[in-house]
Amino acid sequence: MAMIQANRPIRRVVITGLGVVTPIGKSLDTFWRNLVEGQSGVGPLAQVPSENYPFTFGGEAREFTGHISDFGEVPKDLQRQIKKSSKIMCREIAMGVASAQMALSHAGMRPGDLDPERVGVSFGTGYMVTMPGEFAGAIRQCLNDRGTFDFSRWGGEGMRQVTPLWLLKYLPNMPACHIAILNDFRGPNNSLTLGEVAANQSIGEAFHVVARGSADMMVAGATDSRLSPLRTVQTALWEELANDQSTPPEACRPFDRDRTGMVVGEGSGTVILEELESAKRRGATIYGEILGVGSSCVNGRDHVGQRETALANAMRSAMRQHPETMENLGHIHAHGLSTKTSDIAEARALHQVFRERTETLPVVAAKSHFGNLGAGSGAVELIASLMATRQGHLFPVMNYKTSDPECLVKVNTDNQTPAGDTFLNLSVRGNGQASCLLVRKWDE
Repeated sequence: MAMIQANRPIRRVVITGLGVVTPIGKSLDTFWRNLVEGQSGVGPLAQVPSENYPFTFGGEAREFTGHISDFGEVPKDLQRQIKKSSKIMCREIAMGVASAQMALSHAGMRPGDLDPERVGVSFGTGYMVTMPGEFAGAIRQCLNDRGTFDFSRWGGEGMRQVTPLWLLKYLPNMPACHIAILNDFRGPNNSLTLGEVAANQSIGEAFHVVARGSADMMVAGATDSRLSPLRTVQTALWEELANDQSTPPEACRPFDRDRTGMVVGEGSGTVILEELESAKRRGATIYGEILGVGSSCVNGRDHVGQRETALANAMRSAMRQHPETMENLGHIHAHGLSTKTSDIAEARALHQVFRERTETLPVVAAKSHFGNLGAGSGAVELIASLMATRQGHLFPVMNYKTSDPECLVKVNTDNQTPAGDTFLNLSVRGNGQASCLLVRKWDE
């Protein structure tokens, strides 16, 4: 299929800062080392009460406790603000703010570097749901003599037991709000609640904001936890879960013939997007350049998401402004969910776009190391590939042992394969929504 070259954005958009909170580390050095060494962050659940969970293992960000030290190197006055604000942050929000603060520090941002009116935030989340204990007292107050819930007592007696600021702990727009307020960023602010595609979509939105001149810098990323108690009910009912209980670190096997389903996890990733000339004026280190973004949602008449078509559309859209990347792409960072249906759809989409080149184009999937981080996945995976291009080599996909005849892609299993200079970062949801980023290593 021939590609039509569209008008390219006037302003070039580069990446100047990275921040992660993941099951395999919350510092970039630790994160990269564990990727390269094939270390897994998947294990028996330790921080959540899993007795009644539909699964007993997952990818917990165990290093993240919410302590002020988890937010990176921040000035004392900002530390005080974060401590105060953290009282109305659920775990997902706190992880998002932490990865953002670490990315800003990594970018070398100092107060006064940029006009606050020209700095904005675009941040994605999943559905952040309350912890059951927060309503226990209120529900107990509404029980009648028979021990059943009396709805007529909720408005008068039950609500009094709920903290007035409860809602602020779980609103999906709060990560972007906290990041902007804490850092006095007054530019464009957007929140996207799109599950696994939220990170790529948020970064893509930030790219367009900077490219069209509405801001000089955007803090972009996403945060999520698939481990909160109420989310697990949804997961068990609607999604394909890995059923290998004996060896949790081996349960997530993207594209492997014997994969049994996804592993759930939690985490957050943030990148700092900046207009090229602004980054140069600041003397910032540039880690990569966003070349294109793609998004597509395809549903059949039966209302079943068409992941293959959506992914193919998103990839073609991302590369449309740079058709030369079809031939010189270094690697693909696949969504790699490790479910039968998703991996097959993704492999077919790659064949649809790249044809015979699919057999030689290296594919990585960081989920094999830590599971599905929900909305946070795309940003963390983007950062993994950015680090690979800077280091010059890829990291291995864990647990890939037997090729699946329905997933004939070149899964990378070593840490010597060249990463190349350009890559695609893919995300997709079961409802047929896909997003894609085309990124190039920075080279003057």
